[in-house]
Amino acid sequence: MGNKQEELEATVLLERYDAVAITETWWDESHDWSVAIKGCKLFRRDRRRRRGGGVALYVKEWIESEEMSLKLSLMSDERVESLWVRIKGQANMRDTVVGIYYRPPDQDGEVDETFYNQLQVASQLQALVLVGDFNYPGICWKDYTARNIQSERFLQCTDDNFLTQLVEEPTGREALLDLVLTNKEELVEDIKVEGNLGCSDHGKIEFRIVGSTHKTISRTETLYFKRANFVLFKKLLGEIPWARALKGKGAQESWAIFKHCFLQAQDQCIPNSKKLSKGSRRPVWLSRDLLKKLK
Repeated sequence: MGNKQEELEATVLLERYDAVAITETWWDESHDWSVAIKGCKLFRRDRRRRRGGGVALYVKEWIESEEMSLKLSLMSDERVESLWVRIKGQANMRDTVVGIYYRPPDQDGEVDETFYNQLQVASQLQALVLVGDFNYPGICWKDYTARNIQSERFLQCTDDNFLTQLVEEPTGREALLDLVLTNKEELVEDIKVEGNLGCSDHGKIEFRIVGSTHKTISRTETLYFKRANFVLFKKLLGEIPWARALKGKGAQESWAIFKHCFLQAQDQCIPNSKKLSKGSRRPVWLSRDLLKKLK
């Protein structure tokens, strides 16, 4: 952060942000006296035994928040530059976990896998928003394709953990390096990439976390199979010339095409209905009768 600290403090006060995540802080013990921002609680993880790197999160003091540990092994997690903070929900709102991550461009696959282990744990939490500089210029998010093995492995990790990446504009040197990932797509709104802090070559990402979901009772939209038109569904998918549509396409691109066609047919043939779900993590389709039969 260095020469950007004063500008950061002014920006936080002017824009009235509730939380600000930062990557590549370059902080160590010598900065302890100079990084505080009035009215904010600071969570930070400095890079150990090396210069550079580091992540931090400022949260307004009136917001109840606490750092979480997702470390599976102290030694194996030492090189992973990640920070996890639980933001307490107000009134009847749910808690949200905010993660901040910095991945150096030359990070090796072993450290990547250690982070993926953390991410697997985090993605199982009720509401997760993960932000940071992931440094995967080899990923094309529009086509959901990758140009190298490490990028492919990261895409596989996001798929395995049912995470959605929401940033669409380039954030650094015409590349989309800074990401916002979530396990609840409706949790994040109004994403914008604009401006820079100081002489940084990365744009600022602004967004709003929606905390309107009740902790214990929610209305879930589900498919109403009793009124589904499966004859039309089969006809719509059967009319697509799959061999021609998927010719020359890779696995990821083929899956994206199939998923798009499948969901289009689903929208036409299977109506939605609202179903009340109470507090438990039991899937909506898992009825009491089915539970009895399974037992």
